[in-house]
Formats: sequence, C-alpha cells, structure tokens
Amino acid sequence: MKKEKIVYLDNNATTKVALEVAREMKPFFTDLYGNPSSMHYFGGKVQKYSDIARSKVANLLGAKPEEIIFTSCGTESDSTAIFSAIKINPQKKHIITTSVEHPGVLNVCRYLESSKGYKITYLKVDTEGRISLDELKNAINEHTAIISIMWANNETGVVFPVEEAAKIAKSRNVLFHTDAVQAAGKIPIDLKNSKIDMLSISGHKIHAPKGIGVLYVRKGIMFSPFLLGGHQEKGRRAGTENVPYIVGLGRAAELAEKNLKKENSYVKKLRDKLEQGVLKTIENVRINGGRAERLPNTSNISFEYVEGESILMFLSEKGICASSGSACTSGSLDPSHVLLSMRVPLTFAHGSIRFSFSVYNTEEDVDFVLKELPAIIKKLRVISPFSDAKSPSG
Repeated sequence: MKKEKIVYLDNNATTKVALEVAREMKPFFTDLYGNPSSMHYFGGKVQKYSDIARSKVANLLGAKPEEIIFTSCGTESDSTAIFSAIKINPQKKHIITTSVEHPGVLNVCRYLESSKGYKITYLKVDTEGRISLDELKNAINEHTAIISIMWANNETGVVFPVEEAAKIAKSRNVLFHTDAVQAAGKIPIDLKNSKIDMLSISGHKIHAPKGIGVLYVRKGIMFSPFLLGGHQEKGRRAGTENVPYIVGLGRAAELAEKNLKKENSYVKKLRDKLEQGVLKTIENVRINGGRAERLPNTSNISFEYVEGESILMFLSEKGICASSGSACTSGSLDPSHVLLSMRVPLTFAHGSIRFSFSVYNTEEDVDFVLKELPAIIKKLRVISPFSDAKSPSG
C-alpha cells in the first residue's frame, strides 16, 4: 500500500542518491562508457574523470589521491585491510578489535578465530558504549598483526578515540585500521597527520550509490591486495573500474565535505529534538550512548516492555522508516550485540529503535514521528506480556 507520506530516518542503513550525484553519473552509462584501462583516447578520457573523483574523495578524508583505492563496498574494504595485514605478517596470529564492531569486521575476525587459529581480543565497552584505551594498551603483544576499531558505531553513533588508538598502535609497531563507514561525511576526518594506516568508507552512506567503497592505505605501509587479477588501481585491486559509481562517489564526497557544518548543526538539532520529544512524552525510555560523544545524526532509543520489530511495523504503517539495529543483522531476532555489550537490560534491548538522519530530513519529519510514536508505544505496552508494567504517559 502506497503511503501518503514517507519519513525516512534510516540513513545509517543507506541514503538516497543525491540528485547532483545521479546527474554526474549519467553520461558514464551512455556516452563516456570506455574502459579506463584501455590504451586508446576514449578510454584515457574516462580515466581522467576517475582521477578527479579520487582527488575529491581524498579531500574529504584529508588524504593523498594515491592513497585511495576504490572497492565495491565498506565490507570489501574491511576484509581487504585485515587480510592484507595478516598476509604481510604471517607469523603474527593476534588481532584486536571491539565487541561492538560491524559484521564486516566481526565476522572476518570470527572466521580467522574459528578456522585459522587466530587469537582475537574483543575490547569491551562500558554502559555508554565507550572503549578503554588502557585495555587496548594491555591487549597489544608481540603477536598482534592489526588493530581494527570502528570510528563510530553504526547502531548507537558512539564515536571512538581512533586517533589516540592509532598512536598507541604506532608506538607498538602494529598496523591500525578503522571502519569509518558511518563517520565519513558526518564528522571531520583529516588523515594528513594521522597515525591511521587503513580506513574504510562506503558510498551509499553519503548519498552515492550502493556498490562503491574506498579503502585508504597510508603511503609507505606494506599492502597485499585482496582481489588478484588485472593491474587496476595500480595493482592494488583487480577488476575493471566501476567508473560511473566512482564518479558518483567523488561528487558525493564533494557534497559531504560541503555539508559537514550542516551535519553538526542542523542535523544534530533534528536528532536532539526527537530525543527530547520522546523523553517528554513516553516513560520507561533510555537513550543508548546518550552521555557519550556521538555522531550528530544517530539516536538509538530503547522502549521498555515492547519488541522493536513491532514498533517498526507500526511505524512503517505510518510511513516512518527506522531500524532496530544494523541492516546487516536485521534478519536476527536476537538483541543487538552492541546493546548486549553495553549491558542494556533485556527488557530495554529488545525494544530498541535506531533513528538516523540526513541533511534531507526536516523538522516536519520529527514532528510527525513525535505525533505518532507515543500512541504506538502505548498500544504495544497494553498488549505486551509485561502489561502490568508502568504505562507510558500521554
């Protein structure tokens, strides 16, 4: 059934492709379709546009163009970083990550742990979702091949101290990677003077299409390709370059850099208005990670005594799009591994909803959610097995 109004608040799962991005991509499907690896002029002409896009992505990250490798997605970038580290350090069988990483990192580590004999240290988080740098220092040993810590959590928006963590890694001569998929375009990233060795981003989180990502590899570090074959990306990632999407990502990176101040003022204002409205109108609610440094666009809210899937269903009927956690784990009925790691009580964890904003959202979107959500929670609590619990106000 077609909804009269769609309020899209699931931007951490994916974003709409910006019109400016779609327009910039179009000629590369129909007119400028040459293979950039070809020797003829037509192919070389296309290569020029890929180089321009590479520079735009580098500018967003404060990197050098030659440090940018185009991939298919953030998950490929994560895998490439980790597998590169263990290939160039075959004698080192220890990896450090966190208990709240995205599956793109966690599942690689679990595979290496269960099938290849690697020892993985999963750094704990506190009740606000923050890691301890002291725990990181104590976990590093002579067998550590790589440390992979996300820049910002995809479910709660909690920002991790990756710059400090990278300095700790460098002082111990250990490679450092960060999954910055959620952070890029929302908070400033400047890799010029950073100790970060590798960094992953994904196009569809910053209004580029799905199917394009980036792995930043700091100039001078040893690197082993994940995909073998042709000489593309200077031998660092085989496969014919996805030029339309590379061009689109370049334009999206340009827009993201331009909108950084808007993300940290306008978008944050929308997020805060939603949280304040929810806390005012609904009882037995908690903002997960609310006292930690967070991305300006992300709010993870737990509603006690109800199931998140039911909340999402009723929201969807009203045309409101949100999520109960990572889109990559949405098929699971188990509580979020992130919230469990934060020791959120099960009665809250099961009723957690992530609202994630973009520059395309409006105050009217927030007003609509605040109009519909209290009644939804009240209705669900009435039919909940915990119906004797304290009812929400309003």
